[in-house]
Amino acid sequence: MIQQGVSGIERLPKRQRQQQLTKMIDENPFVTDQELTRQLKVSIQTIRLDRLELGIPELRERMKLMAERSYDQVRSLPLHEIIGDIVDLQLDKSGISLFEIKEEHVFSRTGIARGHYVFAQANSLAVAVINDEIALTASADIRFVRSVRLGEKCIAKAYVKSIPGQKGKAKVEVFTYVGEEMVFQGNFVIYHSGGEDSKEGGHLE
Repeated sequence: MIQQGVSGIERLPKRQRQQQLTKMIDENPFVTDQELTRQLKVSIQTIRLDRLELGIPELRERMKLMAERSYDQVRSLPLHEIIGDIVDLQLDKSGISLFEIKEEHVFSRTGIARGHYVFAQANSLAVAVINDEIALTASADIRFVRSVRLGEKCIAKAYVKSIPGQKGKAKVEVFTYVGEEMVFQGNFVIYHSGGEDSKEGGHLE
């Protein structure tokens, strides 16, 4: 049975709402309580109570747990060289990192992020997703779609593609989003020590 709140907005019964909440968080671990409130048309207190009953931690704790699991898998970079927090990593397949734009990352006059930080997040994720102790950026074809501003959170998603006939090379596509809007796109060619080509050169920006 569909319930109605005081505003007349239709709401799902508790069981269905909690099932929907669980599905939404599974599909997007970065979804905030505020966004869940908007989509499920209930108060933020209700969302928090639902999470508590379901044993789902808040966003910050979810990110921390994901990062702890992911960092243990990184082989190609020391942790201090990774720009952003890696929150999901499937070596040689895909990865996700989160980078919050703070005051030290922006131009003081405009509050716009310096481009090399957005690039560095994508580049370090492209290297980190490679399952090898030596992985170096050989080339990068990048596009800044729009400026990123102070306080925005950049979510970078990397996907590893093989390059037919080129052992020791991998193509990594990275797409960076703020919310659902893409702000950066990069195609990286990564040399790794799995083949002789890795001896030719390359560098990590």
